[in-house]
Amino acid sequence: MRTSLLESNIHGDDRKLYLKPENLQPIGAFKLRGAYNKIASLTDEERRHGVISYSSGNHAQGVAYAARALGVKSIIVMPNNAPTIKREATASLGAEIVLVGPGSDERKTKAEELAAQYGYLIVPPYNDEKIIAGQGTMGLEILEDLPKVETVLVPVGGGGMISGIAAAIKLSKPSVKVIGVEPALAADAQASLRAGKIVQFAAEEVTRTLADGLRTQSIGPINFEHILKYVDDIVTVSEDEIREAMRRLAQDPKTVAEPSGSVAVAGFLFHRDQLPKTKWNVAVISGGNIEPQMLAEMRP
Repeated sequence: MRTSLLESNIHGDDRKLYLKPENLQPIGAFKLRGAYNKIASLTDEERRHGVISYSSGNHAQGVAYAARALGVKSIIVMPNNAPTIKREATASLGAEIVLVGPGSDERKTKAEELAAQYGYLIVPPYNDEKIIAGQGTMGLEILEDLPKVETVLVPVGGGGMISGIAAAIKLSKPSVKVIGVEPALAADAQASLRAGKIVQFAAEEVTRTLADGLRTQSIGPINFEHILKYVDDIVTVSEDEIREAMRRLAQDPKTVAEPSGSVAVAGFLFHRDQLPKTKWNVAVISGGNIEPQMLAEMRP
């Protein structure tokens, strides 16, 4: 579903900020774009076998929603520490849930085992060209809605969203800066960009962040190629900065964001010295699937 930019009252001096509200998607997050594009591209034979994926929540819901819409069986491998709201939402969309430990490698390995055993087609959360292309539609919509955009801030987990958005924007308007934002406690993408090679973090390290959707231990190889080619920089934000961004966004029902969905706004608010000095800026709210108790704490 297309989402339209919202002008934000969050700004800094002469900087304007617009929000890309992917929290308003039917599943409450951007992941539906890539999942639907991937499953829609499958042959009839592949669809008959069913699909399997691995996710902490939002991609899980995207796959479950798209699979149900296209009449395909879906199995989702989720970590046992995934937020209850995301696990229940995924099950309510008709997916079969398989729980494993907290490591992103654990769920990937389990999904691959089940796929080999039962013939399911794997729908990866980010390291896939069809997934990347689906997420790239956000970049095209941003350019259509705000042709004078100068900087786009994008959350980074596994790298699927920033890969698609950055490619779509840079191939259409190379002058636009694309900046990734991720938690300082799970800064594997920034480390990879700095090192010029993929850096993997330990599961016990990345699970410390409140931003459960960005706890990936490393970015995907395909995504890393896109990041090297199209992304200008990646900045990191603290847990307190994420919480403050969530509080600001929760003041408007249309921009309620989960921790992962708030990091781009946190980057805009607190890291001006690391960002391009541009007037027209867009931050992507990648998702709004926040636990009710956490939301209540964020609202005044």
